[in-house]
Amino acid sequence: MELDADLCYKALQCRDARFDGAFFVAVRTTGIYCRPVCKARTPRSENCRFFACAAAAEKSGFRPCLRCRPELAPGRSQAEAGGGLAARAFRRIEEGALSEIGVEDLAHELGVCGRQLRRAVEQAYGVSPVALAQTQRLLLAKRLLTDTAMTVTEVTFASGFSSMRRFQTLFRNRYRLTPTDLRRSQAIKEPALTLFFELAYRPPFDWDALLDFLAGRASSGVETREETRYLRTVRIGEHKGWIAVQPMKGRSAFQVEMSSSLTPVLPQVLSRTRRLFDLDTDMELIEKHLGPLASAHPSLRVPGAFDGFEVAVRTVLGQQVSVKAASTLATRLSASLGEPIETPFPQLTHLFPTPAILSGAELVQLTSLGILPARAATIRTLSREVAAGRIGLDHCAEVEAAMTALKALPGIGEWTAQYITMRTLGWPDAFPHTDLGIKKALSEYNPRQLLARAEQWRPWRSYAAMHLWKSLEATSC
Repeated sequence: MELDADLCYKALQCRDARFDGAFFVAVRTTGIYCRPVCKARTPRSENCRFFACAAAAEKSGFRPCLRCRPELAPGRSQAEAGGGLAARAFRRIEEGALSEIGVEDLAHELGVCGRQLRRAVEQAYGVSPVALAQTQRLLLAKRLLTDTAMTVTEVTFASGFSSMRRFQTLFRNRYRLTPTDLRRSQAIKEPALTLFFELAYRPPFDWDALLDFLAGRASSGVETREETRYLRTVRIGEHKGWIAVQPMKGRSAFQVEMSSSLTPVLPQVLSRTRRLFDLDTDMELIEKHLGPLASAHPSLRVPGAFDGFEVAVRTVLGQQVSVKAASTLATRLSASLGEPIETPFPQLTHLFPTPAILSGAELVQLTSLGILPARAATIRTLSREVAAGRIGLDHCAEVEAAMTALKALPGIGEWTAQYITMRTLGWPDAFPHTDLGIKKALSEYNPRQLLARAEQWRPWRSYAAMHLWKSLEATSC
């Protein structure tokens, strides 16, 4: 990514939070790189170098600031990063993919050869996929050493390293101090059954609106709202637990509390939480593009999905019924076929059923819950396709391929596919134009005319849909 040095320096001088995570500034005289919101004295412009990502700064020999902590910076939204190969690879690497598989395997997963993947990542970020993954691991380790009481050994494996020796050597060479040295500089913490993390965002942020949206569509027992806090159960692979998320006072950030049982899948938990709350979006950019449509609620975000399959099933349940009725059906489904789980919260009692469980469910099991036979059949078919890996429902999936695969399934039409794509793939330009709420908000019932009017909001039509629904304070999804 090409950066405008003059613009970056002006943002640095103002410590403009809207640019936090959009770039990093490295100072030649100190050998340190920072976020643009760092409270350290502003360096002279001739001493500054600007980088689009932390890995590029570290490749050039700079180490992260211990004051502003670059590992806490917001990321880039899918629209800003683009939906291409490099952006998809970055999201998988961010979740720790290269700690489990190699570059060739990741390339195969993304439908390309290894050489093509390396070239795309190098062109987009200035570093190789391996270097990108290495920086992600080191920054996560730095974060764990700073924010938790985990031992150095625990930090090593939780951050994706398979060798203590390799981790300590890389950490010392890159950051010019050992993991133990960094730990000594922090306040001593007692080991705990829960872990706490900070996830930053670029303001503004309408937390109440987002929380209202999620709470109104929650499957009771799986997720819930507790005043200004969001709670949910979590299953990633064989690892099960829970998270609790709430705003941090006086800061553009959220505090994420999670059960220590989720430590082995920590990168995935943090990445999914960021996507669920749409934390990486530049709202000012979208507000300007949407114009008058966004004026009443300029900080309205698009809710994502912690579990794409869960949201997809909930979407099918919501076809042609009210939001409340769909949530009731989802709650019955979770209570009947979901796995019970113990949590500190009485409201959280179950994990959402897996694709394998729902694909093997008898139709009578589903219809006995009040689900119409056609919907039940669609849920089983969708579950089989997801379980077999033929449909991907996460941010790393290719949008057009996912849309085509979804619409090929019986019972999934344009509305369902668009809504699933908007939330599970985080696609900013999805637009469920056949939705009754959108038709009412625009007073337009001709599909072609409605799509023509929506052209002005590309490539942010998902956000336009949220504003249209917000204008009615009710939706049909």
